Amino acid sequence: MRTRVRGWRWRKNPLRRRSDVVEAWTALVVAVLLLVAVPLAGAVAGRWAHDEARTAAAAQRAERHRVRAEVVGRVPESLPSADGVRQRTYRVTVRWTPPGERARTVEARVPEGTHRGDVVDVWFDARGRSVPAPPGRTAVWQHTLTMGVCAAGGTAAVVLLGHSVVRRVAMRHRLTEWDRAWDRTEPEWTRHRPPA
Repeated sequence: MRTRVRGWRWRKNPLRRRSDVVEAWTALVVAVLLLVAVPLAGAVAGRWAHDEARTAAAAQRAERHRVRAEVVGRVPESLPSADGVRQRTYRVTVRWTPPGERARTVEARVPEGTHRGDVVDVWFDARGRSVPAPPGRTAVWQHTLTMGVCAAGGTAAVVLLGHSVVRRVAMRHRLTEWDRAWDRTEPEWTRHRPPA
């Protein structure tokens, strides 16, 4: 049966070694880092990612414009199957008339389930190429949370990995210290004299 005495590494006793004290202090530092540094790293990374994503979304909204266009091209009968949450899109010919100009026809991406004759929102860049819609608030927050969680998880992994390395080194030192102590104590217990 094993018994544990809590805090034995902190109290002075004949079995305690310097490696035990180092390991005890390391455990305390790891606990503080896990409680303070990990959430802080997640919050800082999330804040940075949110600012970057908002700036990128604003830049995309400024350079892209939305057009209400009618689908005039042939719509594919069957789409290739793909797993995932994203809504699938496909390229089809659309037509719209800018104010005061003649009608334009171009290939653009439209959402799955669109039929010929439907009116859809299509986004174009400054050069007239069909582009995806700029990210909305939901996409910005998803990016923020993803980056924050990844940063917090990465920080926690680094802290725990460092802790395991320190524990392994401390265990080697502890075994070496015990071997030296036994070398000094063994002759008294076994009446065995070391060779001269």
